Amino acid sequence: MNNIELEKLTLEGTEKLAEEVTEKTVTAAKEANKKIEKSVVTGYKKIEEGVVGGYKKIETGAVEGYKKIETGAVEGFRKVSDKFVEKFFTKEGESVEDAKKRLLGQKEEA
Repeated sequence: MNNIELEKLTLEGTEKLAEEVTEKTVTAAKEANKKIEKSVVTGYKKIEEGVVGGYKKIETGAVEGYKKIETGAVEGFRKVSDKFVEKFFTKEGESVEDAKKRLLGQKEEA
């Protein structure tokens, strides 16, 4: 075997080795990317769950707070209205509810 043939074989072997190393490197990089991708996606999902959970708590608090205020206002108005009817429109021995019904009947007749 002469030097040219030996160089040719060495070159072919080197090219083949370079292809194998490149293929293994690309495969390892793809696997690493998949692991990183899975970690990133998992991280984003945890962040998303935390943010959505936080907004749900805020929403629940706001709705519950509004309902308490609304209930308080309606009940407060009802108490004032009942006292007003009791003071100015009930007849002797008549309940507030009976007075309201009577007044409502008078309104419908008019």
